[in-house]
Amino acid sequence: MSEKQPSFLDASIPLIVLVILLSASVYLFGDNSSYGPNQIALFMATAVAVVIGLKNGYRWAVIEKAMVKGISLSLGAVLILLSVGALIGTWMLSGTVPTLIYYGLKLLNPSWFFAASCLLCGIVAMSIGSSWTTAATIGVALIGVAQGLGLSPAITAGAIVSGAYFGDKISPLSETTNLAPAVAGSDLFDHIRHMLWTTVPSFAIALILFTIIGFSTDVTADFDRINEISNVLQQNFSINFTALIPLFVLLAMAVKKVPAFPTVFIGALLGAVWAVLFQQDLMAKLVEQDISYALASLKLIWHIFHAGFTIDTGNASLNDLLSGGGMASMLNTIWLVFCAMMFGATIEKIGLLRKFVQSILFFAKSTGSLITSTIATCFVTNVLTADQYMSIVMPGRMFKEEYERRNLAPVNLSRTLEDGGTITSPLIPWNTCGAYMHSVLQVSPLDYAVYAFFNLINPVLAIIYAYCGIKILRLTPPDSVAKDLAAKA
Repeated sequence: MSEKQPSFLDASIPLIVLVILLSASVYLFGDNSSYGPNQIALFMATAVAVVIGLKNGYRWAVIEKAMVKGISLSLGAVLILLSVGALIGTWMLSGTVPTLIYYGLKLLNPSWFFAASCLLCGIVAMSIGSSWTTAATIGVALIGVAQGLGLSPAITAGAIVSGAYFGDKISPLSETTNLAPAVAGSDLFDHIRHMLWTTVPSFAIALILFTIIGFSTDVTADFDRINEISNVLQQNFSINFTALIPLFVLLAMAVKKVPAFPTVFIGALLGAVWAVLFQQDLMAKLVEQDISYALASLKLIWHIFHAGFTIDTGNASLNDLLSGGGMASMLNTIWLVFCAMMFGATIEKIGLLRKFVQSILFFAKSTGSLITSTIATCFVTNVLTADQYMSIVMPGRMFKEEYERRNLAPVNLSRTLEDGGTITSPLIPWNTCGAYMHSVLQVSPLDYAVYAFFNLINPVLAIIYAYCGIKILRLTPPDSVAKDLAAKA
């Protein structure tokens, strides 16, 4: 039996099943839906897609090979996730994160906190080109500061995600910022300049909204609580600028474009070294006393790498604030990523997503509707394949010819791929980016998505620009080029 293309009904069924199961998962399990139920939903939706593929003549061996290949594409992210888990643990032990929290409590005013967090994450992400690294370092500390100031973790996470993805998007060091023009066939810096028209206004609006929330929320700093946290930090850690050196080293490596996995893992190792050198009083409290100090220190750090850092300060809420990390803490996220990539690879292999795009192009008559359709396709690809890279590459390949046919410059497509793909990825709980942010910030995308103003505003503004014809560049027709050359001659 030869392989045949799916019908629109074929393409719709797995998506409908997935939406129903994920909705039921959230309804039944709430915040715990990402800790198993969502994975089962993705498994079941994959099974439905497999049945449709078999019906259309695809052999099981072919589908299984596609699943394995899809999962293999996420292995780079898995290595980073494991390294981030280790980094958070050792940076707690080394005093790096506690020091950031300590100075954050001293310097950040509650009224400006959300806007300042967004701006700070934007600057750092733009400098290093990584939203993930920004969230795992500055973001973790800001969540701790928010808890210390009595501010909403959900709004704080929204500010962190907004800033991190703004900086990531306009940084020439970012992988997605390089990937989008490569797929669309545009120049990198032309792409960045063209993105500024939608990105900068969106970020400015987000900062204004965070400022309004900060000043309109009836929050006054509880100085007693701030002093209590500061005292606990000083009692348990050696708080000084020396503890921040691992952060500066990591940021410098990222700016030098050292790959993310070795950068983060070296940061974790440096945190362990810093703990031994500068947190000796804390180490003495935590190590076992029945073996030599050197051997006990090695065992403690080994444990923190896999299980994370825990501390007993005498205050349960502060224990939660100052504990976390470990590679084991990332295993649930990795499980979710594997299930999502398996589903995405299956529907791509049997042609379900391509069927959707073909149906969309039938209705996309104007430039505005074409760009809107591209953004919608990027978002749907993020939902179905659970990977931001796939949400750039697949729609980019599918729409490139149509943009050329309509005489639209490649920068229009590359910008749209980022507006619809990169930006929306952290808003989806089972997407690799959403799952990562949940693991690092300990706030569900279902909670922070409504406050990720930049990520929500940018696609909408891109659609408004498209329908109004604002900064929609067209290719110069060959005959116009000839006329221009003749006139100059």
